[in-house]
Amino acid sequence: MNKLRNFHLYGLISLLLNTFISVTGFAQSNVNDSQASAEVNSSLLFVGTFTAGNDGIKSAGIYVYEMDNTTGALKYVGIGANTADPSYLVIHPNKKWLYAVNELNSNNENNIGTLSSFRIDLKSKQLQLINTVPSDGNSPCYVTVDKTGKYVMTANYNSGTIAVFPISKDGALGEATTMILHQGKGPVVGRQEGPHAHMITQDSDKRFVYAVDLGIDKVMVYTLDTLQGKLIATDHNVSTNPGAGPRHLVFHPNQQWAYLVHELDGFIEAFTIDKSSGALTMFQTIPNFPEGMKMQPASADIHITPNGLYLYTTNRGELNNIGMYSIDQKSGTLRLLGHQPTHGKTPRNFVIDPSGKFVLVANQNSSNIVTFRIDQASGKLIETGLETSVPHPVCLKFLE
Repeated sequence: MNKLRNFHLYGLISLLLNTFISVTGFAQSNVNDSQASAEVNSSLLFVGTFTAGNDGIKSAGIYVYEMDNTTGALKYVGIGANTADPSYLVIHPNKKWLYAVNELNSNNENNIGTLSSFRIDLKSKQLQLINTVPSDGNSPCYVTVDKTGKYVMTANYNSGTIAVFPISKDGALGEATTMILHQGKGPVVGRQEGPHAHMITQDSDKRFVYAVDLGIDKVMVYTLDTLQGKLIATDHNVSTNPGAGPRHLVFHPNQQWAYLVHELDGFIEAFTIDKSSGALTMFQTIPNFPEGMKMQPASADIHITPNGLYLYTTNRGELNNIGMYSIDQKSGTLRLLGHQPTHGKTPRNFVIDPSGKFVLVANQNSSNIVTFRIDQASGKLIETGLETSVPHPVCLKFLE
């Protein structure tokens, strides 16, 4: 009888213990799920700026914000890094490191720009400087990481040079393995007296590197030797109309088409991509400005939504708007949807959030970031009324 009583007692204790573990485990699971949900519901945004500021507004360097993925609202986190003129940023594919150009020119007594590497500290949401190296040119305005994650590539605007830098195991940058000076000039006085490399990027197949040069009206096509970090010239460079001033190039997600925006004449060119040679063949030219406009458009940035349906590109100068286009999924041709004011001055750069729901525009000269929602059915931008004050923002990058 005692044994039977003890058995029931042990059973009751075991049942209560298991129930306690189950309940507390469920509670802990709910806590973890809530934390995970909170993290998933926001995205980390890094903002590169011009720090000099000739209007009395000074920037500290790279700022960090969290975006609410439901509303698109930005919440200030802090200053990620104090660094001079970080006008363009790129995040390494491993999400551990961030690289920034320091677009130094007249502010640097040696007239040489630099590149800075940072470690991303997710706990503090700050950046820790790893090292800084010369950019092998002046006024570096663009930086990217090759698809293997082994090299950083940069375009130096004023010197017309492009360069490649090896990445070490700790994220630090080494001395340049390649530096190429473009040759030539264009017809526009004061803007095309020589080469002005404005962008360097790589196709998703990791085969070709494209350097867009505003000063010589060309897109230079290279291959990258990933063993030595050497750029090798091809015979497939693209020439635009004289005085076009090509600035930025973007690839469609299907990797069949590429789109090039011109800063000086304000047109967009659409190309098919030859995957075997890297050659670009133009099949459409379309203006990025309203019909009948007489102002210089000063077109700047260009991006495509993750689903490949819509393309956007900014105009600065007197326009301060963003052109909206649909992309025909069979032919790749663009159709103008309209122009949306950016509610600020000089929209140099913008970003589409990873979900493809929002467009955030960095208005450099009015020191504000404006958030728009993308109408998924029409591709047009919907005003949210969300505006964030940031000193001279010029580059926006999400940690995806």
